[in-house]
Amino acid sequence: MNIYQLKISLNDAKPPIWRRFLVESTVLMPDLHKIIQTTMGWTNSHLHQFEWNGQVYGDPILLEDLDYENYNEITLNTLLKAENDRIAYLYDFGDGWEHHIILEKVLPKEPNRLYPVCIAGENTCPPEDCGGIGGYQALLEIMSDPSHEEHEEMTDRLGDEFDPTEFDKEEVSETLQSDNFGVYRWEDEE
Repeated sequence: MNIYQLKISLNDAKPPIWRRFLVESTVLMPDLHKIIQTTMGWTNSHLHQFEWNGQVYGDPILLEDLDYENYNEITLNTLLKAENDRIAYLYDFGDGWEHHIILEKVLPKEPNRLYPVCIAGENTCPPEDCGGIGGYQALLEIMSDPSHEEHEEMTDRLGDEFDPTEFDKEEVSETLQSDNFGVYRWEDEE
Protein backbone atom coordinates (compact mmCIF):
# COMPACT_ATOMS: atom_id res chain seq x y z
CA MET A 1 0.00 0.00 0.00
CA ASN A 2 1.18 3.52 -0.81
CA ILE A 3 0.69 6.80 0.94
CA TYR A 4 -0.75 9.74 -0.95
CA GLN A 5 0.37 13.29 -0.30
CA LEU A 6 -2.69 15.38 -1.10
CA LYS A 7 -3.16 19.12 -1.25
CA ILE A 8 -6.67 20.48 -0.87
CA SER A 9 -7.41 24.13 -1.62
CA LEU A 10 -10.58 26.12 -1.15
CA ASN A 11 -11.33 27.62 -4.55
CA ASP A 12 -11.23 31.43 -4.87
CA ALA A 13 -10.21 31.99 -1.23
CA LYS A 14 -8.13 35.13 -0.69
CA PRO A 15 -5.83 34.77 1.10
CA PRO A 16 -5.46 31.12 0.02
CA ILE A 17 -6.81 28.45 2.37
CA TRP A 18 -5.21 25.07 1.83
CA ARG A 19 -3.96 21.92 3.58
CA ARG A 20 -1.38 19.28 2.71
CA PHE A 21 -1.86 15.87 4.29
CA LEU A 22 -0.86 12.23 4.01
CA VAL A 23 -3.41 9.42 3.73
CA GLU A 24 -3.38 5.78 2.80
CA SER A 25 -4.02 5.33 -0.90
CA THR A 26 -6.75 2.81 -0.06
CA VAL A 27 -8.78 5.14 2.15
CA LEU A 28 -12.50 4.86 1.43
CA MET A 29 -14.09 7.99 0.03
CA PRO A 30 -16.47 8.45 3.02
CA ASP A 31 -13.41 8.40 5.28
CA LEU A 32 -11.62 10.88 3.01
CA HIS A 33 -14.62 13.16 3.47
CA LYS A 34 -14.22 12.95 7.26
CA ILE A 35 -10.49 13.60 6.96
CA ILE A 36 -11.15 16.66 4.80
CA GLN A 37 -13.71 17.96 7.28
CA THR A 38 -11.16 17.72 10.10
CA THR A 39 -8.22 18.95 8.06
CA MET A 40 -10.00 22.00 6.67
CA GLY A 41 -11.86 22.80 9.88
CA TRP A 42 -15.42 22.26 8.66
CA THR A 43 -18.07 20.84 11.03
CA ASN A 44 -19.69 18.19 8.78
CA SER A 45 -23.03 20.02 9.00
CA HIS A 46 -23.90 19.97 5.28
CA LEU A 47 -24.11 17.77 2.21
CA HIS A 48 -20.97 17.00 0.25
CA GLN A 49 -19.87 15.28 -2.93
CA PHE A 50 -16.77 14.44 -4.92
CA GLU A 51 -16.52 14.88 -8.66
CA TRP A 52 -14.03 13.07 -10.84
CA ASN A 53 -13.97 12.63 -14.59
CA GLY A 54 -17.50 14.03 -14.96
CA GLN A 55 -18.98 11.62 -12.40
CA VAL A 56 -20.39 12.68 -9.02
CA TYR A 57 -19.66 10.45 -6.02
CA GLY A 58 -21.43 10.62 -2.69
CA ASP A 59 -23.42 9.04 0.09
CA PRO A 60 -26.57 7.29 -1.18
CA ILE A 61 -28.54 8.26 1.92
CA LEU A 62 -27.68 11.95 1.65
CA LEU A 63 -27.83 12.27 -2.13
CA GLU A 64 -30.79 9.99 -2.83
CA ASP A 65 -32.49 12.38 -5.26
CA LEU A 66 -29.36 13.33 -7.21
CA ASP A 67 -27.47 11.63 -10.03
CA TYR A 68 -24.40 10.20 -8.34
CA GLU A 69 -22.39 7.04 -7.81
CA ASN A 70 -22.39 5.47 -4.34
CA TYR A 71 -18.93 6.11 -2.89
CA ASN A 72 -19.17 3.85 0.16
CA GLU A 73 -16.97 1.10 -1.29
CA ILE A 74 -14.75 3.25 -3.52
CA THR A 75 -11.14 3.78 -2.48
CA LEU A 76 -9.17 6.91 -3.29
CA ASN A 77 -6.67 4.99 -5.43
CA THR A 78 -9.54 3.91 -7.69
CA LEU A 79 -9.93 7.54 -8.74
CA LEU A 80 -6.48 9.06 -8.25
CA LYS A 81 -3.65 6.93 -9.55
CA ALA A 82 -0.73 9.16 -10.52
CA GLU A 83 0.88 12.38 -9.36
CA ASN A 84 -1.02 15.49 -10.48
CA ASP A 85 -4.35 13.61 -10.75
CA ARG A 86 -7.17 15.79 -9.42
CA ILE A 87 -10.61 15.48 -7.89
CA ALA A 88 -13.16 18.13 -6.91
CA TYR A 89 -14.87 18.25 -3.52
CA LEU A 90 -17.99 20.31 -2.85
CA TYR A 91 -19.14 20.96 0.69
CA ASP A 92 -22.40 22.72 1.61
CA PHE A 93 -24.50 22.94 -1.53
CA GLY A 94 -25.98 26.26 -0.31
CA ASP A 95 -22.76 28.14 0.41
CA GLY A 96 -20.97 26.16 -2.30
CA TRP A 97 -17.53 25.61 -0.78
CA GLU A 98 -15.69 24.23 -3.78
CA HIS A 99 -12.30 22.61 -3.30
CA HIS A 100 -9.80 20.99 -5.58
CA ILE A 101 -7.63 18.13 -4.42
CA ILE A 102 -4.40 17.22 -6.15
CA LEU A 103 -2.33 14.09 -5.67
CA GLU A 104 1.10 15.66 -5.25
CA LYS A 105 3.16 12.59 -4.44
CA VAL A 106 2.88 8.83 -4.12
CA LEU A 107 5.08 7.79 -1.21
CA PRO A 108 6.05 4.53 0.43
CA LYS A 109 4.54 3.90 3.83
CA GLU A 110 6.82 4.72 6.72
CA PRO A 111 7.13 2.21 9.57
CA ASN A 112 5.57 3.40 12.83
CA ARG A 113 4.05 6.55 11.29
CA LEU A 114 0.41 7.37 11.99
CA TYR A 115 -1.89 8.20 9.08
CA PRO A 116 -3.68 10.42 8.26
CA VAL A 117 -1.44 13.32 9.20
CA CYS A 118 -1.50 16.99 8.25
CA ILE A 119 1.92 18.27 7.20
CA ALA A 120 1.20 21.88 6.13
CA GLY A 121 -1.48 24.46 5.53
CA GLU A 122 -2.38 28.11 5.58
CA ASN A 123 -5.18 30.20 7.03
CA THR A 124 -8.33 29.48 8.98
CA CYS A 125 -11.29 27.76 7.41
CA PRO A 126 -14.30 30.08 6.95
CA PRO A 127 -17.07 29.76 9.53
CA GLU A 128 -20.03 27.59 8.53
CA ASP A 129 -23.05 29.34 7.00
CA CYS A 130 -21.33 32.64 6.25
CA GLY A 131 -22.50 32.83 2.65
CA GLY A 132 -19.79 31.17 0.61
CA ILE A 133 -16.61 32.87 -0.60
CA GLY A 134 -18.34 36.23 -1.14
CA GLY A 135 -19.84 36.16 2.35
CA TYR A 136 -16.49 35.19 3.85
CA GLN A 137 -14.70 38.04 2.08
CA ALA A 138 -17.35 40.46 3.43
CA LEU A 139 -16.92 38.94 6.91
CA LEU A 140 -13.15 39.52 6.77
CA GLU A 141 -13.74 43.17 5.85
CA ILE A 142 -16.17 43.59 8.75
CA MET A 143 -13.79 41.93 11.22
CA SER A 144 -10.88 44.13 10.11
CA ASP A 145 -12.86 47.37 10.60
CA PRO A 146 -13.83 48.03 14.23
CA SER A 147 -15.95 51.00 13.10
CA HIS A 148 -18.10 48.83 10.80
CA GLU A 149 -21.73 48.71 11.96
CA GLU A 150 -21.69 44.88 12.02
CA HIS A 151 -18.27 44.49 13.67
CA GLU A 152 -19.61 43.98 17.20
CA GLU A 153 -22.22 41.45 16.03
CA MET A 154 -19.62 39.43 14.10
CA THR A 155 -17.17 39.61 17.00
CA ASP A 156 -19.89 38.22 19.27
CA ARG A 157 -20.57 35.44 16.76
CA LEU A 158 -16.95 34.50 16.07
CA GLY A 159 -15.27 35.63 19.28
CA ASP A 160 -12.50 38.12 19.90
CA GLU A 161 -9.93 35.43 19.14
CA PHE A 162 -10.94 34.90 15.48
CA ASP A 163 -7.79 35.08 13.38
CA PRO A 164 -8.17 34.33 9.65
CA THR A 165 -4.43 33.63 9.36
CA GLU A 166 -4.31 31.00 12.10
CA PHE A 167 -3.55 27.38 11.30
CA ASP A 168 -2.00 24.71 13.53
CA LYS A 169 -0.98 21.53 11.70
CA GLU A 170 -0.06 19.74 14.95
CA GLU A 171 -3.53 20.37 16.39
CA VAL A 172 -5.16 19.13 13.17
CA SER A 173 -2.97 16.00 13.15
CA GLU A 174 -3.82 15.28 16.78
CA THR A 175 -7.51 15.49 15.97
CA LEU A 176 -7.10 13.33 12.87
CA GLN A 177 -5.33 10.66 14.84
CA SER A 178 -7.77 10.72 17.74
CA ASP A 179 -10.85 10.32 15.53
CA ASN A 180 -11.93 7.13 13.82
CA PHE A 181 -10.42 7.46 10.36
CA GLY A 182 -8.99 3.95 10.20
CA VAL A 183 -5.71 5.17 11.63
CA TYR A 184 -2.99 2.59 11.57
CA ARG A 185 0.47 2.40 12.99
CA TRP A 186 2.58 0.60 10.45
CA GLU A 187 4.83 -1.99 11.96
CA ASP A 188 8.08 -3.02 10.37
CA GLU A 189 7.36 -5.83 7.94
CA GLU A 190 9.40 -8.87 8.56
